[in-house]
Amino acid sequence: MINEGDWNYDETVIKNLGQKYLKSYGEFIDKINDTVNAENNKPNVNYLWDFTLKPVRLQISPHEHIDLVDLINTDNKGLNKVVLVLASLCLEVRELKSQVFNDIIPPLVMYGERPDFETIPKGEAQLMIGRMIHVLQQVRSFIGRCYEVSKNIILQLDVLFGQDKVAQSIVMKDVHFVFVFESLGTVFTLLAILDEVIENNNILNEHWTLYRSILRTVYKAEQFNFDESKLRLFENIIASLEVEVIDGHILQNCLKQSLPVLSNGLQSEMLYCINNLLSANEVASQSSRDKDIHVSLLSPITLYIFYCTVFHVQDKKSFRNMWDLHKRVPFVHIYGPVVLPLTSFLKRHLPFCCKFVDKKMDASVVTNRQSYLQNAVQNLSKDTYNFTAQVAAWCADLNEGFTMEGTVQTGLEKICRLLTNGILLAKNISSLVSMIMNVHSTLSKPITRNSVLCCISLLQQLKIIECMFLEKEELFAMSASHIIQQLTLKVLSTIENLKKKLTQDKKYSYSSLDIIAAMNLIQNNVNGCCSASRNIICQIALEIVQQGRVLPSDDQLMFANIFQKIRIITTFQDKVKKACDTTFIYWHRSICPVYFSYVFNNPTHAPNLQYFISSLADCRSLLLKIAHMSADTDRIGLLKKEILDFFKLEILQPLCTEIETDLRLSTHSHLQLDDRNPLKVGLKSISTLLETYPIRFFDEYIDIKKYVTQYLDMTFYNLTTVALHDWKSYTVMRDFAHQKYKLELIEPHLPSQTVEQGIDVLEIMRNIHIFVSRYSYNLNNQFFVERSSNNKHLNTISIRHIANSIRTHGFGIMNTTVNFTFQYLRKKFYVFSQFLYDDHIYSRLVKDARYFKENKEELDQCYPYDRADKFNKGIRKLGLTDEGLSFLDQFRILITHIGNAMGYIRMIRSGGIHACANAIKFVPDLDDIVNLEEICKAEELPEDTVKAAKVLDDILDNLIKNFADGTAYFKMLVNVFASSFRSQKNQHLKNFYMIVPPLTLNYVEQMMNGKEQINKKNKTGACFTDDGFSMGVAYILKLLEQYSVFDSLHWFQSVNNKFNMEELAVRESKKRESDVKLDQTNTLTMKRLDEYRQEFELLYYSLSSARIFFRTDKDDVPLNVEQTPVQPSAMESNGNPSQ
Repeated sequence: MINEGDWNYDETVIKNLGQKYLKSYGEFIDKINDTVNAENNKPNVNYLWDFTLKPVRLQISPHEHIDLVDLINTDNKGLNKVVLVLASLCLEVRELKSQVFNDIIPPLVMYGERPDFETIPKGEAQLMIGRMIHVLQQVRSFIGRCYEVSKNIILQLDVLFGQDKVAQSIVMKDVHFVFVFESLGTVFTLLAILDEVIENNNILNEHWTLYRSILRTVYKAEQFNFDESKLRLFENIIASLEVEVIDGHILQNCLKQSLPVLSNGLQSEMLYCINNLLSANEVASQSSRDKDIHVSLLSPITLYIFYCTVFHVQDKKSFRNMWDLHKRVPFVHIYGPVVLPLTSFLKRHLPFCCKFVDKKMDASVVTNRQSYLQNAVQNLSKDTYNFTAQVAAWCADLNEGFTMEGTVQTGLEKICRLLTNGILLAKNISSLVSMIMNVHSTLSKPITRNSVLCCISLLQQLKIIECMFLEKEELFAMSASHIIQQLTLKVLSTIENLKKKLTQDKKYSYSSLDIIAAMNLIQNNVNGCCSASRNIICQIALEIVQQGRVLPSDDQLMFANIFQKIRIITTFQDKVKKACDTTFIYWHRSICPVYFSYVFNNPTHAPNLQYFISSLADCRSLLLKIAHMSADTDRIGLLKKEILDFFKLEILQPLCTEIETDLRLSTHSHLQLDDRNPLKVGLKSISTLLETYPIRFFDEYIDIKKYVTQYLDMTFYNLTTVALHDWKSYTVMRDFAHQKYKLELIEPHLPSQTVEQGIDVLEIMRNIHIFVSRYSYNLNNQFFVERSSNNKHLNTISIRHIANSIRTHGFGIMNTTVNFTFQYLRKKFYVFSQFLYDDHIYSRLVKDARYFKENKEELDQCYPYDRADKFNKGIRKLGLTDEGLSFLDQFRILITHIGNAMGYIRMIRSGGIHACANAIKFVPDLDDIVNLEEICKAEELPEDTVKAAKVLDDILDNLIKNFADGTAYFKMLVNVFASSFRSQKNQHLKNFYMIVPPLTLNYVEQMMNGKEQINKKNKTGACFTDDGFSMGVAYILKLLEQYSVFDSLHWFQSVNNKFNMEELAVRESKKRESDVKLDQTNTLTMKRLDEYRQEFELLYYSLSSARIFFRTDKDDVPLNVEQTPVQPSAMESNGNPSQ
C-alpha cells in the first residue's frame, strides 16, 4: 500500500498547473457563451419553438396517492358516505372519458386508412379485421364497464332522491347534484360516440362481413386442421362482438338494461338537471365557440333520451325544445372526421317522439345546415382576421406578463388571465377550423380556395399559441403554485365567513349540519394538493352547500370560476395539447398542394410554412395508434413521403426552375428578350423562400436553400460536361446566383475545353464489367487497346486520357473508381471460387499436387511440362461452349478480367500523378514554396489581392499534397480480400498454384493464335498483348500467399528444359538425316519452338513485373538484372526480374 509520504511532489507546481487548466477552462466557457449569444442574436424569420430543445420537461399535473376515504373525513358520517360514493363514481367516469379518447376511438376512426393510398389487396381485409380483434375486445370490455358505472350512478341517485326519507343519509331538500347527473350524461355520451364512430366507418362494417363469411368457410373446409371446440368458442366471441359492438346499438342496449322501478323524485330531479345543463351550455356558447361546449351539449341530450326511454315520457314541448337545438348547433364535432348531426341523433334514439316533428320542421333541418355552413364560410375571412389579431395581442401581453410590474397579486391575476385566455382562444380556433372542414366533408360540399387558406392560417395561429406556451412553460409552472394559493385563499375566506354566518343563525336545522360539514370538507380539500379527486369532492360538496340559498348567486359564480381556473392551471399542459391538437388535418391533407402553391406564388408567407408543417406532424400520435396495419409498415414514413412529394412538386421544383430561368435570362440579357421590367410585369420575392430557416418535419429537415443549391450545382455541372464550350456562361450564372440569391455554389473545376479527351473515366467506372472484357492491357507501356471494333480503327486508353478525365472531374473520382472496382472484383471472385470448388477441377488439382509432392526428387524439383499439358487438354473433354471455349479457357478469361481491373487501377493512380504534375509544372521549386498571402499583407496590398493570394496558396498546397502523397490502392485491394481468401472455409482455393502451369500453356496458345490472326484478312480474335492475365495471376497468388509454393514448382525452368530437349532432338535429327523435306520440317519446328519460347519469356517477364506491384519484403526479392531467363538457371524463382 502506498502511503502519502511516499509521494514526492511540489505544491507550487500543482498550484500552477491548476491555475493553468482553470484558465483554459474559463476560456472554453467564454467561447461557448459567445457562440450561443451569437446564435441567439441572429434574426430568425421562421421562429418556431421546438419541443426537442427540451429533452426534459416539467410535468406539473398534481398527483397524490391518498384514498378518497382519507380525503372525505368529517364528523357527518352520512354526508361522508354520500360524497364518497358519488365522488368515486365521478372519478370513474373521468377515467372512462380519458380511456375512450386516448385508446378506443383512434384505432376505430383510423381503421381502413392507408397513408400510401394503395388499394387493399385481396385477402387483406380479413387480415385487417384479425388485427383489430383485440381492439374490439377492448371496446367490448369498455362498454361493459360503462354499463355498470351508469347503472350504479342511477341506483345511487334513485336512493338519494327517492321517497324513502329514512334511507337518505343527508337532507336532500333543495340539493341538486347537477355535476353527478352531468357525469351520468357523459357515460351515455361516450357510448353514443362509439355508436357514431362505428356506424360512420363503412370500411369496418364491410370488412367485418367478409370476416364473418370466411369463418363460415372454415367449418366446411377440411384442409384446415382446427380444434372444433376452440373454433366454436371463437365463433361465439365474434358473434357477441357483432351484437354488442358492431351492430351500432351500444347506447340503446345501455338504456334497455334491467333497472328497478325508479322513483318520481329521480324523474323530476333529472328533468331539472337537464334544463340546468342546457341553460349553462347556451350561456357558454353565446360567449365563445368552444369544442368542449359542443361536445358537452351531448350530455343533457343523452340524459333526455334516457329520461324519455326509462320513464316513458312523450312530451311534445320538451322534445321540440330539444329539437330546436340544431338551429344553434346543427353539428357536433366528436373526433377526427366524425361529425354528429343532432337531429339525426334524436331521430335514431327517440323514434317514438318523431311524431312531434312535422314536415316543415324536418325540411328546415337541411336548410339550416346549409345556411349554417354558408354563414360560417362568409364570416371565415373576418373571423381569421380577428383571431389573428387576438393571437398577436395575446402573444404581446404574454411576453410582457412576466415582468411583474405592480403588486404581486396583480401580476399573478394577469398571468392567470393570460393562461386561461390562451387556452380558450386555442379552443375557439380549433373548433372553428375543425367544424368548417368536417362539415364540408359531411355535406359533400366543395371547399373554396379562400376558405382553405383561411383555415390554414388559423392552424398556424394554433401552433403559434402552442409554441408560446412551450416557451413560457417553465415560467407558468413557477407561477402556478402562487396563483392556486391566491385562488384558494378566496375560497377559504368566503367559506369561513359563510360558516360564521350560518352558526350564528338561530334557525339551526339538520340541513345546516350537512352544509357546515360540506364546508369543512371543501376547506380540508382546498388546503391540500389540487388533484382531480379533491376537485371533484369540492364540486359535489359545493352543490350541497348551495341548498337553502345559503350561498348567494354572486358567490356561486365566483366559486365556479375559481374551481374552473384551478382545473385549468393544474392541467394546463394537457389542455394546451388538446386545444392545439390538429390531428383532424390528416383527413384533409389534400389541401397541402393548394397551400404550397399559394406560398410559392406569395413568398412573403414562407416564414409560416413551419407552423403548417408542424400541424401536419401532429398526426404522428394518430398513426402510431393504427391497429389494422402490420407492425412492419412504416406508417409515419408513408405520410412523410406524401407530404414531401407535395412540397417538392409545388414549391421546390418550380422554385428551382424559376431561379434557373432567371439566372439564364440575366446572363443572356444582351439578347432580345421579353420585357423584364418589374414595374410592368411584377416582381416575386423569391429570396424570402431561400431565406426560410430549415423546416422540421418529423425526423427530417426541409432546407429550401440547400435543395436549390444542390439542384443548380448538379444542373450546371452536367450541362458543362455535355458542352464544355459553355463553361463561361455557367460561371457567370454562378456569380449571379451568389449576388442575387446568396447561393454558395460549388466550383466544379472543369476544364474550359479539351480536344483529346478519350473515353471518360466516369463512363468506364460505371461500365467496368464491359470495359475489362472488351479491352486488352499492356503492362509495360500502360495502355488499354480495344480487342475488336466494327470501325477501321481501335480505341486506346492511355495515361494521358485518364489524366484529362481527372482534370475534368477532379481527384475525387479516383477513390470512387477503386470502390466500383472492389464491387466488381467481389462478384468475379465468387465465380472464381465456384470454379475451384468443382469436383472435376478440385480432384485433378489435388491429384497433381500429391504427385508433385511424392515425386519431387525424381522430377528435380520441376513440375513436369507434360502433366500440365495433359491437364490443359483433359479439361476440354469436360465440354465446350458454343464458341469452342473449354472450362480452362473461361477460367483464364476470368483471371484476365480481374487483371485488367487491377491494371485499370494502376492507370488511374498514374493518371492522377500525371494530372497533378501537369498542373504543378509551373511551380519553380516544390521544396521552397513562398506564402503569397503573407507577402501581400507585408506589402499592404488591397484586400482583394490578399484574398486572391490566399486562394492561390490553397491551390498550391492542394496540388503539392496530391503530388507528394500517394495512395497504395493495390495494398488496399489485397488487404480487403486477403482474410476471406486465407480463411478456413475457403480451403479449396489453396490448390490454385497447381492450376497456374496449365493456365500458362492455355494463355500462350491463345496469344500465339491471336498474333497469327493479325496478318490474316479475318482478324477475329487477333491480339498482340494481353497482360491482364499476368496481373490477375500475380494478384491472386498474393491474396492466397502462394508466391513461395508456386516458385517451388520451378515451372518456367521446366518449360525451358522442355524446349531445350526438343531443340536438341531436332538438331540430332538434322545430323542423322539430310533429307530436304525433313530439313524444312525441322526448320519450321525450330521456328515454332522459338516462338513458344519467346512467348513464355514474355509471360515470365510480365508475371515477374506484375509481382513487383504486390511485393512485400518477406516474399519478393528482385532478380539480378544480368540473369538470362532463357537459361535454366534464369528460370529459378528466387525472385522477380526488374522492369
